[in-house]
Amino acid sequence: MIQDYLSAPKVIRRDSPVPFYYQLEEFLKEQIENGTWKPGQQIPSEAELCEAFDVSRTVVRQALNELVHEGLLYRRKGKGTFVAEPKIRESLVQHLTGFYEDTVALGLQPSTKVLGQKVIPAPSKIADGLGIRGGEPVLMIDRLRFVDGEPIVLVITYVPQKICPELINEDLSTQSLYAILEQKYGLELVYGRRTLEAVAATEEEAKLLEIDEGDPIILLRSISYLKDGRPIEYFKARHRGDRSRFEVELVRPGQAEELSPEDILSFKNLPRSNAFS
Repeated sequence: MIQDYLSAPKVIRRDSPVPFYYQLEEFLKEQIENGTWKPGQQIPSEAELCEAFDVSRTVVRQALNELVHEGLLYRRKGKGTFVAEPKIRESLVQHLTGFYEDTVALGLQPSTKVLGQKVIPAPSKIADGLGIRGGEPVLMIDRLRFVDGEPIVLVITYVPQKICPELINEDLSTQSLYAILEQKYGLELVYGRRTLEAVAATEEEAKLLEIDEGDPIILLRSISYLKDGRPIEYFKARHRGDRSRFEVELVRPGQAEELSPEDILSFKNLPRSNAFS
């Protein structure tokens, strides 16, 4: 593979004001994005890259570091550098969608293992987020979500039992929760509030997600609301940091023709809650 680069047209333009490391980074990124380098494949060593492109080890190392930080490459101590699996994209704002909808839209196959599904008294923080009294019954759904057979996210969802008391009897291993709420119970979800933070995986989380304890995971907290302003769902999702990427869509005021006035008003007037604190 490295011989191909030695005989290929020069990648590094010496007369360009663009830093050498960035030129190399863009070329290596192209090899990943066009499929020349496959997920899990080991790339040439730093020494081989230095020889192939006639650059210093500092240039090569900086280019590789940038690609590692972007999540396109990962390193194995004592073994080398490898191409990472592509991250699974999920929308964060503007479109209120769930994990199932996001993955299906990407042509991927989601599946779910229900770890627990029971009615419990609402803890104070959950009750605050759902706008109910502490101790009121809520349905707690604990699920491990997969994409193409690989565990990606752990999610615990809370729904007020009084709004949809029969939800506990639904099989959520093969259905979208949002689809059930809307199609079976006539509950129209229209807006939500989500927060993100990075945390370290606990021993139990690491075991379920098939990563190492202490590996970074993305903690997503979300509250979804009905058209009349009532909170309907509170969830905490723990996504594998090495396999997840969230995309944010921003709309400048006056440029949101595709959104209805109700949608825009909803985002401006989201109820405040300390449930995210």
